[in-house]
Amino acid sequence: MVLYGQHAVRAALANPKRQNLRLFASKNAARDLQEDFGDLTLPMTLLENDKLTAMVPADAVHQGLVLETEPLTPLTLEALIARGKLIVILDQVSDPRNVGAILRAAAVFGAGGIVMTRHNSPPAMGSLAKTASGALEFVPLVEVTNLARALREIQQSGYLTVGLDEMGSDLIDSVSRDRPIACVMGAEGKGLRRLTRETCDVLARLPVASEADGSSFATLNVATAAAVTLYALTR
Repeated sequence: MVLYGQHAVRAALANPKRQNLRLFASKNAARDLQEDFGDLTLPMTLLENDKLTAMVPADAVHQGLVLETEPLTPLTLEALIARGKLIVILDQVSDPRNVGAILRAAAVFGAGGIVMTRHNSPPAMGSLAKTASGALEFVPLVEVTNLARALREIQQSGYLTVGLDEMGSDLIDSVSRDRPIACVMGAEGKGLRRLTRETCDVLARLPVASEADGSSFATLNVATAAAVTLYALTR
């Protein structure tokens, strides 16, 4: 897999759990890395910026660093549950930048990990890792085949599953904190799928100004909604 960008690559280089294979860097980026990391043990090739640009997607910003690395050893759902920390569950959120931003928020607010479906979810590399700004090294991603089954397993382990839905009956502030929480975020546009919504213990919504002044604008980007939700559940 390939990572690029200053924060994503530096975090991967600093992670002892990563098996990094080969680093490609501009002359300036290599100099800065040597100042901060000393002599790196993995092979490094100096390239001009245009050569680095050719190694990443057309719209990507590599910032002078491209890293070939092995994926992190995945955490099992059972191991994630055993941590007892807040869990974020993504119901087919497919935009890698959204997932990356949610990872970043999860790291800031101390979530134990993120659960995603094996299908219809982006790989843990590229723009996802770049947007996560290093959080990929701290917050595990757990992939499951059947989200409803995973939700039931999480519930049976004592978690309260809270689905975020703009039509939810409860405000997020009123959600009980007497047991571990797993918050479930749906894809933009579609929201939570029917079976996911029906499986959640609680459907909650974020407080919005439109409820007070009668305006009709009441939606947030899923990554922004996730950050607000994590703040509300951990403050």
